[in-house]
Amino acid sequence: MYLNGNNQILFLLFVGVFMGSLDIGIVGPALPSIQTYFLINERVLSWVFTIYILFFMIGTPLMAKLSDIYGRKSIYILDIFLFALGSLITITSFSYDMLLLGRAIQGIGAGGIFPVANAFIGDIFPPDKRGGALGILGSVWGLSSVLGPVLGGLLLNYSWQLLFIINLPLAGIVLVGSFYILPKSQKNGKIRFDWAGLTVLGFMVIALAYGLNQIETNNFIASVSSLDVWPYIILSGILLPILWFIEKRAKDPLIQVNLFKSLEVKLVSSISIGTGLVQASTVFVPAFVIAALSFSTTKASLMLMPIVLTMALGAPVIGKLLDKFGSRNIMVIGAFCIVIGLFMMGFFSKSFYLFILAGILVGVGMSTAIGSPPRYIMLIESPQKERASGQALINIITSFGQLIGGALIGAVIGSYAGAVNGYQLAYIAMGFVAILMTILALGLKSKKQQLKTMIG
Repeated sequence: MYLNGNNQILFLLFVGVFMGSLDIGIVGPALPSIQTYFLINERVLSWVFTIYILFFMIGTPLMAKLSDIYGRKSIYILDIFLFALGSLITITSFSYDMLLLGRAIQGIGAGGIFPVANAFIGDIFPPDKRGGALGILGSVWGLSSVLGPVLGGLLLNYSWQLLFIINLPLAGIVLVGSFYILPKSQKNGKIRFDWAGLTVLGFMVIALAYGLNQIETNNFIASVSSLDVWPYIILSGILLPILWFIEKRAKDPLIQVNLFKSLEVKLVSSISIGTGLVQASTVFVPAFVIAALSFSTTKASLMLMPIVLTMALGAPVIGKLLDKFGSRNIMVIGAFCIVIGLFMMGFFSKSFYLFILAGILVGVGMSTAIGSPPRYIMLIESPQKERASGQALINIITSFGQLIGGALIGAVIGSYAGAVNGYQLAYIAMGFVAILMTILALGLKSKKQQLKTMIG
């Protein structure tokens, strides 16, 4: 009965996380239709993605902290409701501004779904089962990456609104199930909400996202030196130490900067920045294939399949191996797979079969870097009352890497006017990032040391 109850909870969390991650990939095929529908240009159109990631970054620590105060169950239900509300606003949008409002509300809800779901795993599952459970949740990313573009392409035959309508029945199922299946969690009225930290974080990521979005990759130096870019980048840089100062002195900080006292947290956070950078590089794979192999747009999109399928299949396997071998061994091997895969893409991009093999290796590596191992480490290193905040920290740092990675890779490619050698240089550069990730992973705790930390 105990296992059955836990399986029901895991299924409910899986559906919620799947719903949030699906909306990242499913909207891609709809962009041309949305552009035509609202008569907007490409730069403005990119905010359909950017605003979701932006408010995802804000919603992550916000909802994680609220779950520490008001309990996991009530905040998880709130997150699902906000995601459904955002979907409804998006569906009924009569203007592009209204669409962006809906995407922002979706992002806040999704930002809370992920850390709260992972914190539930830490609260409910015994230590020897957490790796497997986190691995199942981690597989959502690969699964949604596969189904997102496929569903998007099918539903677009009718209307782009259908891409968001499917969220409503899913949200309804999760909301009903959450009321009856999720266990009640304790409230902690002694925790004070850190409004100052939330405000500074919000301004910091908005300034960063806006500045990066204004960069012209085909005229990089001139655009970075323009008033549309550098003031916002500098502002975000100034706000970062201010945020750190506020969080260090807050009684109940939004972001648990005290976790950085742990070398393990410093290492896994640094690795997660690299993960975000590498993850951003996978967005450019179809364009790379078009340039290198002269594929059509449809066939080039299929070249993402080796990466996303391997991630979908690898994540639950990695979770099982995690319980047996520990996170350090898994992450070292995974990061090294990313190194080989990215260098193969950079140096052997003209070979169809080597490109596929490279995608498989990158997928294996990403299933370790973005899946259960870093979240497992954070569960161990975080005090029980701060587990959701610890999971939020991983999401924020990875999202930060994605924002930076997309801009930097685009700049490198743009400086070569989209030629093959620009893509090659960008992926080789990401290969060196993965080498650094491998070196950092070597410094993580062994399984024996992790067990001591759990017991201690």
